[in-house]
Amino acid sequence: MNRRYVTADVFTDEKFKGNPVAVVLDAEGLSTNQMQAIAVEFGYSETTFVLPPRDPANSAWVRIFTPSREIPFAGHPNIGTAFVLAARAASGPAPLRDQLVFEEAAGLVPVTQLKENGKLVGAELIAPEPLARLSQVPQDRVAECLSLDCSDILVDAHPPQVASVGLPFVVVELASRDALRRCTPNLVAYKGLLPVDGATSIYAYTRDRVDSDCDLQARMFTPRMTEDPATGSATGAMAALVAQVRGASDLVLRVGQGVDMGRPSVLIASVDADNGKTRIRIGGKCVSVMEGSFWLASSDQT
Repeated sequence: MNRRYVTADVFTDEKFKGNPVAVVLDAEGLSTNQMQAIAVEFGYSETTFVLPPRDPANSAWVRIFTPSREIPFAGHPNIGTAFVLAARAASGPAPLRDQLVFEEAAGLVPVTQLKENGKLVGAELIAPEPLARLSQVPQDRVAECLSLDCSDILVDAHPPQVASVGLPFVVVELASRDALRRCTPNLVAYKGLLPVDGATSIYAYTRDRVDSDCDLQARMFTPRMTEDPATGSATGAMAALVAQVRGASDLVLRVGQGVDMGRPSVLIASVDADNGKTRIRIGGKCVSVMEGSFWLASSDQT
């Protein structure tokens, strides 16, 4: 079967910046093993596979794979997938409704198209889960993982902690932009500390706004010792955590990420109350980059 794919750069309006995602549009019949192999072949931080929804009231069933595993939820893959589907539908006879709903392992993920002057420019999602604050992580162990000194880790607002709105991360605040710049993942320390409560990656941020028009700057390092250019799920968890420790019912943060690896990204995270429930949103711009197809027969395995 000939299977189409599209790639998009997410949290940017410039090609070859932001965080790339590959969206496989014709995923019916692919097994989990085949999807994992395709994700390895693309080599991006995530690849998505679009399947018919199990409930026709929803837009699609979306499965998300890193090069090493399937994950229940992620930010930039959802935003990129919504952008790709909406952009393709806009040129056809039946444009998609402004809000899409994706079925995922973490639950239903609503994603709204972002438009400027009627033109599609990106998307914004609502996280599928409320903030979960899980284990606290020793300051010295996190510093070792990032090749930093303990003095580089701030604990006045919150200690290093596992936080999740659908996918868990160790979230740590750093004292300065310089400390964030000096971060280098330490494989031995990572293996000695992680996973913790399902978190396998560390998301570090700083309020130091040197040379930035963003509220925060962030970096995220995976257990593969790779850096992610823009991490929507971690940004959402961080924003919800910051709002909670500040006692803020409404919060909007403009977050820069990927600068130190040459793929600058801008994520807009917001936390607000909706009918008494906290709603966590992550959004940003996108740009289409490549499209093509590959041939792969269906598997009789799931």
